[in-house]
Amino acid sequence: MGLVAWRPPGLVAAPHIQTDAGVVAGKALPGGVHAFLGIPFAAPPVGELRWRPPQPVAHWSGVRPAQQFADTCMQNDAHSPLPWTAPFVDQQPVSEDCLYLNVWTAAPADSPAHALDRARRPVMVFIFGGAFEVGSGAVPVYNGAALARQGVVLVNFNYRVGALGFLAYPGLTAESPHHSSGNYGLLDQIAALRWVQRNIAAFGGDPANVTIFGQSAGAMSVADLMRSPLARGLFVRGIAESGPGLLTGRPRAGGTEATLAAREQQGVKFAASKHADSLAALRALPATALIASGFSPFSDGWVLPDTSTTLAAPEVPLLVGMVADDIGVGNYFGARPLTLATYDAAAQRQYGARASEFLKLYPVSAAGGDASAAAMQKSAARDRARVRIDLWAAAQRQLSPAIYTYYFDRATPWPEHPEFGAFHTSEVPYVFGTLALADHPYTAVDQRVSARVSSYWINFATRGNPNGAGLPAWPAYQPGRHITMELGAKMGAMPEAATPQRLAFQLAAAQANTR
Repeated sequence: MGLVAWRPPGLVAAPHIQTDAGVVAGKALPGGVHAFLGIPFAAPPVGELRWRPPQPVAHWSGVRPAQQFADTCMQNDAHSPLPWTAPFVDQQPVSEDCLYLNVWTAAPADSPAHALDRARRPVMVFIFGGAFEVGSGAVPVYNGAALARQGVVLVNFNYRVGALGFLAYPGLTAESPHHSSGNYGLLDQIAALRWVQRNIAAFGGDPANVTIFGQSAGAMSVADLMRSPLARGLFVRGIAESGPGLLTGRPRAGGTEATLAAREQQGVKFAASKHADSLAALRALPATALIASGFSPFSDGWVLPDTSTTLAAPEVPLLVGMVADDIGVGNYFGARPLTLATYDAAAQRQYGARASEFLKLYPVSAAGGDASAAAMQKSAARDRARVRIDLWAAAQRQLSPAIYTYYFDRATPWPEHPEFGAFHTSEVPYVFGTLALADHPYTAVDQRVSARVSSYWINFATRGNPNGAGLPAWPAYQPGRHITMELGAKMGAMPEAATPQRLAFQLAAAQANTR
């Protein structure tokens, strides 16, 4: 059974969809889109299901409303530390009962037969960021209506975060038939993707054409899902936006390079800090007592079976990149601005015997003062990040048939805080076409950037290539070319860095990898 038009007297048509657990009733949105919000994809992970793999949803009879977002998974109360204003941060209540997803799809004709016969559309499944500590599918700038209007079915979902999502503990390992614990948040992501495989056709989507995409921790999740044997066959391509592993060239601290034994010891210490001396005692604690940072995916031997930092899935096209101020002054990955007095010393600490070469490539001047040091610090950080993405792509190209890299440099218009520039997450409303929700004085230039970026993402999700009619050409990654795609007011291929700078950072990366 597909989509059926249901019209109570005096009300706008409310679409109904038959899922494998029961019928859901969504809501009609302007522009010919239907939204289905708060659909359960797993049983509530509460009580004895806390710290267990997601379990099947109980079937329901009748029609389940799907017209508002469900609660967010347990985390610290929503707040908006700059540069992340309220539209970039979840504002829903939090609860342990949180495993729900959201679907946006273009409304078909009223005829149920037409709904069943219509062509299947590409499916884009978004994974939120937030350091594996915060976030949800209800964040305003993640709204999928604009992308759905352009011909895709957009899905996002909640997954467990923090200690409730990634706690490893000896008692949990002992009760697991896979002799594993932790990575429950990743298992939630896999359960959501399995739900998509079973149900998305009823929403007009093609289960054989699913692209996963995510930003920050969501980008790291894309990498982890590509590595996990449990996720094989659930998607055909991936997009990773501002994945920290790409920018640093090294695995993240506490991430997939950690062992099960090490993370179990972390869990033992965490339990002791909560005065819990057993798994039963941990499960008896209120969820509010278990909100904690410092937990993330790792190599547990089941969900993530190895410690490789190279993606392991062959024949999956990838689109990966960064925004200009992921790194740099006042932003998520950057350090405090350097001054003229501290610039040389910082170069000595970072590059040792090669510091003099760095200082020649990125010189400062007394006349320019501290501003000169800050500008060179940012320029070097941007060059280094682009070079490292290029090195990452060179290694991954052996596994993926096509890779497209990008550098997004459109600074968010923000008269009160121009220092934030193209800050971490700032590209998301451009991708989703949600500039109107993002609370900044965007201009016609921003609208043009958003239209092009959204088109690139949709084209890639449709056929594995971002290029399309009317768009500046985006070259696929090729070893030795050392170019990336600039996305901003100017769009087109650009060098990752000037040749001397590129060679210096390549050498520095090679030396770091041999230590």
